Amino acid sequence: MSDDDIQGRIRALIEQEHDLRRRLGAGEITAEAEHAELASIEVELDQCWDLLRQRRARREFGQDESSAEVRDAGIVEGYRG
Repeated sequence: MSDDDIQGRIRALIEQEHDLRRRLGAGEITAEAEHAELASIEVELDQCWDLLRQRRARREFGQDESSAEVRDAGIVEGYRG
């Protein structure tokens, strides 16, 4: 997966997020359904951003960027700033 592929997936997930909010506003889905789907999207977004950061860091330090892997949601969601 290339950086462009990852960024494309991020854009698609953001579009899904916007669509969910639109559908909620239009009364097409419940707040509970929106919340559940948003939670899933947010985890995948965090994983995509993490993968992109891993690839960039590997490039910066002369390592093989293709060895970066999607990390488990528990790891990505457990980061502390």
